[in-house]
Amino acid sequence: MTKTYKAIGINLKAQGFGESDRLVTILTRELGLIRVVAPGSRKHNSSLGGRSGMFVVNELLIAKGRSLDKMTQAQTIKSYPGLAKNLGKLAASQYLAEIVLCQALSEQPQEELYELLNEHLSRLEALPNTDNKSILAHLAHGVFHLLALAGLTPQVQVCCLTGRSLTPDFTDPHWRVGFSMSAGGTVCLQALARLRESGRESVGGVGGVGGKEGKEGEEDITPPLSPHSPHSPPSPHSPLSLTSPAIVKEKLSSYQTIIHRQETPVLSSRLNATELSILQQLSQSEIMQDAARNSGWLSIEQILRQYAQYHFGRPIRSAALIDSYFAANHDATF
Repeated sequence: MTKTYKAIGINLKAQGFGESDRLVTILTRELGLIRVVAPGSRKHNSSLGGRSGMFVVNELLIAKGRSLDKMTQAQTIKSYPGLAKNLGKLAASQYLAEIVLCQALSEQPQEELYELLNEHLSRLEALPNTDNKSILAHLAHGVFHLLALAGLTPQVQVCCLTGRSLTPDFTDPHWRVGFSMSAGGTVCLQALARLRESGRESVGGVGGVGGKEGKEGEEDITPPLSPHSPHSPPSPHSPLSLTSPAIVKEKLSSYQTIIHRQETPVLSSRLNATELSILQQLSQSEIMQDAARNSGWLSIEQILRQYAQYHFGRPIRSAALIDSYFAANHDATF
């Protein structure tokens, strides 16, 4: 007897499989990420054709298979037809779906991730088709929330080097703060400059081989003395007494110097006061009320994209659609 199970899920990816089937990747509340075959769904009159499309939420009846499970019944609960009517919304939705695919787990409940994705897709669909800046803002907002759910929230409230709070200075047009992916978030440029300077001083203060000069924080490791150690006077019966003075001098200088330094983070970008302020408020839904009034969303999306790619270890392919769409609509958007 064929075993079946039920699940409620949203389609995140669909690709051709065989002559007339589709292989659909679905995020379910109960079972996490699953991959099932929708048999005959590419046929013109198939009942599973529309139900196996992107961003369709179905109540599913699935039959267990040897290698792949099969979708036997699907009852549509919700769909997002408005996303396909606007290229910017569709690209942003695919972008969010790709991040979900990077972080979703299989064979484990993913209810919170499921609800969060549907919430942001609903917000994108509800936006006016002509409001390109809000599309970009909602995309950045969704990416930030997904990163937070995965435990990858970038540090934007304090400096990652000093732990001191960062307050945007809107009075100085040249004010900037750094962002480092390896450090995990924002970096005070003055603290970074001091760290680099101290690193140069440490390198310059190290003595030659066998020298005792060095800066504070260095540790000299000298091998322990033994009866035949070159640091103790040679015994008259020791083989070392037959060694030439030049060789003795070389052995006396053969110890290691270990230098402990704080790693200097590499900056991926620099943020002005407006951009830092947006990042610091992305965890709050209130910022989206005036999203169209704020500038800097393009930079924020780029920062979050690089940060996500760095931590997930893979490129976000849908981001190319975002780049081409907003490049073509740059004048109308910004």
